Formats: sequence, C-alpha cells, structure tokens
Amino acid sequence: MTPRAVAVKAGLERGWVELRSKLASPWELSGEVWPWIIAVGVMFALRDKKVPGTDFSIGLQAVPGIVGMSLIYTGLMGLALVLTTDRDDGTLLRMKAIPNGTIGYFISKVVSRAGITTAALLIILIPSALLFGDLRVNSVTAWLTLIGIILLGLLATLPIGAVIGAVFGSVQSLGLVMLPVMGLIAISGIFYPITAFPEWVQWIGQVFPVYWLGLGMRSALLPDSMAIAEIGGSWRHLQTIGVLGVWAVIGFAYAPVVLRRMARRGSGTTVKETETAAA
Repeated sequence: MTPRAVAVKAGLERGWVELRSKLASPWELSGEVWPWIIAVGVMFALRDKKVPGTDFSIGLQAVPGIVGMSLIYTGLMGLALVLTTDRDDGTLLRMKAIPNGTIGYFISKVVSRAGITTAALLIILIPSALLFGDLRVNSVTAWLTLIGIILLGLLATLPIGAVIGAVFGSVQSLGLVMLPVMGLIAISGIFYPITAFPEWVQWIGQVFPVYWLGLGMRSALLPDSMAIAEIGGSWRHLQTIGVLGVWAVIGFAYAPVVLRRMARRGSGTTVKETETAAA
C-alpha cells in the first residue's frame, strides 16, 4: 500500500471515529438542526401562499431549499469552522509532521462532517414530511434521487468549506463569509423561484452549486408538476449532475493543495500568537 493510500485509509478511520463521537451527543447534533426546523415551521405557516402564476404553495416549494441550505451551512460552513479552529489550536500543524498527514486530515474531516450533515438532513426531513403531505417521501425514485443529490452536494460543497477554512485567518473572520453566502442563497431560488429574478441574476445564481443543490432537492421531493416554476419548466437533472460534479472535481483537486500551503505557513509561534490574541 502506497503512503498516500495509507493516509487515506487513516483519514477514513479517523473520520468514522469523529462521527460516532458527535452522534453520541444528541445535544451537539440538535444545535446543528434547530434553526432549520424553525424555518420549516415558518414555511408551514406560509403554506396557503401561492407561487405567482401557479397553484403551488410557496411554503411547500421552499422546504427542499431549506434542506439544501442546511447542507450548505452544516457541511460547508461547519467544515470551515472546524479547520479554522484546528489551525488556531495547532492540530493542523501537528498533522503536517506526519507523512501525507494533511491528506489524511482532510479526508477525516470530510467523512465526519458529511456524516453529521446527512444525519441533520434526515432530522429536518422527518417534521417536513409530517407537516407537508405533498412531499414525495413515499417514492423509491424520490429517495434515490435525494440520496444522489445529497452525495453530490456534499462532494461539491465540503471542499469549498475546506478552502474557506484555510484562507481565513481566524474563527472571527469567518463571519465575513456569511454575507456573500447569504447573498448567494438569496438569489438561488431557495425561498422564492429563481425565475422571478432578472435574467442576469439568474445567470449568476446558476454559476454556483447552491442553486443546483436546491433544484436537485426540489426535483426529488416535489411533485413533477411543480417543475413549471423552474427555468425552462424542467428539473434539468443532467445539468444538475454536471455542475455539481464539476465543483466536486475542482474542489477535491484544489482543497488539499490549499491545506498543504496553509500548513507550511503554520508554526508553533503563530499558534502561540493566536492563543495570546484570543486570550
């Protein structure tokens, strides 16, 4: 077995251990999902509001988007926070001393955060299925589509979280990322059909994975008749797979490089300076 393969295997094992530890603490997991459960409740209150030009409920149309948005925050931003914290306390610096340690570290964090995010999504889907009877939760095809979109979404977004965590210098500075992320969510059709926005805004939204993640979630959970509210009146499955796949390939090729460069810049002195500043 090559050194790189050994690092990947160690990363998978470490990620599984971290995931089991997190799932063993229900209180920690609940902190990941309660804002989105509240959001689902708000959408239930809007269930009688209709998407303009259709008979579809705005509340129902937004639920899959909320599920997708929780993946962005729990997965992408959660991983960014973990990496920034580990850099501040010297964990990533210690990984640098191990052959291919950065690769193993990256794999472990992707595995653990992907598992946590998937668990959070399932917790959100349960009350959603109870509140919105029109969600396609009784269809095998819908579940297969949903699982595929979740996997692709995790592969497309988690490396972005790793890059963000590597680029930003402190946990506090991560707050600056929230503004552009919120802006992307606003123009990505999560709470309102993207077709209601000007065409140039629609093009910007379609560049990033947030829109395609939401579209894929809607195609899995909503009746096919609701595709009329989407661009071209279609769920565009092939385009969804293509765009998310491209983001995944770019992310997994680029994120380990960024992490290695960040680790090379780290030292015991910088960790100490970070601890002193935090104190």
